[in-house]
Amino acid sequence: MVSMVSSSKVILFALAIIAFCVSPSLSFSRRALNEHKNVKTTGFRVSLKHVDSGKNLTLFQRIKRGMKRGQYRLQRLNVMSFAASDSQIEAPIQAGNGEFLMELSIGTPPQSYKAILDTGSDLIWTQCKPCTDCYDQPSPIFDPKNSSSFIKISCSDSLCEALPQSICKDGCEYLYTYGDYSSTQGIMGFETFTFGKVSVPKIGFGCGEDNEGSGFGEGAGLVGLGRGALSLVSQLKEPTFSYCLTSIDDQKTSTLLMGSLASVNSASKNAIITTPLIKNPIQPSFYYLSLEGISVGGTRLPIKKSTFSLQDDGSGGLIIDSGTTITYLEESAFELVKKAFISKTKLPLDNSGSTGLDLCFTLPSDSTDVEVPTLVFHFEGADLDLPSENYMVADSSTGLVCLAMGSSSGMSIFGNVQQQNILVLHDLQKETLSFLPTQCDQL
Repeated sequence: MVSMVSSSKVILFALAIIAFCVSPSLSFSRRALNEHKNVKTTGFRVSLKHVDSGKNLTLFQRIKRGMKRGQYRLQRLNVMSFAASDSQIEAPIQAGNGEFLMELSIGTPPQSYKAILDTGSDLIWTQCKPCTDCYDQPSPIFDPKNSSSFIKISCSDSLCEALPQSICKDGCEYLYTYGDYSSTQGIMGFETFTFGKVSVPKIGFGCGEDNEGSGFGEGAGLVGLGRGALSLVSQLKEPTFSYCLTSIDDQKTSTLLMGSLASVNSASKNAIITTPLIKNPIQPSFYYLSLEGISVGGTRLPIKKSTFSLQDDGSGGLIIDSGTTITYLEESAFELVKKAFISKTKLPLDNSGSTGLDLCFTLPSDSTDVEVPTLVFHFEGADLDLPSENYMVADSSTGLVCLAMGSSSGMSIFGNVQQQNILVLHDLQKETLSFLPTQCDQL
């Protein structure tokens, strides 16, 4: 028993096409890691806030807004992935945007900003003066002329070479595009970044003077936490990081832990489960997992073993993503999950479509306590038994309880609702990802 509580310029577009068709060499990633050994820290923690925090939204309103962003994110990833495999071009796609904002400071003296955290891309960037085309942001735009620690990155630097597209003029000028052709364009520089109380010098980032596209307005830029050389993870030389996300329907603060602070204490080791991280050479930034099956109500569903497999052309597979709200499963698998929930949930179906979710039930009028079937994701070496609030969302004002999952026609995504109150630990040295049930607001 569980308790449920209530117009892009023509020139830019042309450059974007070029950027899409040129892939960064993996050797650049290795060179970047070897050359920038001065960037090293013992670890730090950063507060995260959901992009819809403080907007006085109901749970279903938050879910709806997140789904709109997530479906757009999933659609462009699948479309671009198909284009890459169809043309046999190794074309990495950067997800862009995201669901959480991280607090940081840039420059000397430090200036405070909120930036979008994105585990689906690599580049760190912020809007910079002089802006030729910048969107409105909540904080003053960064001016590198006012910082004594800003240094332009040379064209011969490995971080410049790791960019999908760069031009050598007055230093390394970059163009970085995302799946929907939103983009940031400007000059690459080194700067001191401050995370909490820890200042880290010489972080390579994009000083964006021309930034176009939807979804960036909540922050002053974006921090990529992907697996490529340009990401914060790679530049810090700390092989571990973790995040812990609080429930989507509260105002509590989530947390990002980097380096030594991301480790798990010995008392928790019995509760942690670990699965291998998989690499996709076509999409090297994403964190792929091997999902072998799903159980609903104690019954393993007859999902074909190949359903979530990563294909030779780079398509398919399942990624874990902090920037997508609900989980999206390959269509045939989702239909089996949906059928099982209908069979095992003793509540009347709601077919109004009012929530935007695929499967909803009507709650009993006299109680908010309902019995729902268990849900287990069988990852390679790790059976993740989710608490009910991580897959069934209820709203007493509407009298509905819904499955927080949807279907996909290609890539599957394990979303952030399913990751609530779980410490998600990435170990890039061991190439593993671990799950540890955690009360994230008490971390």
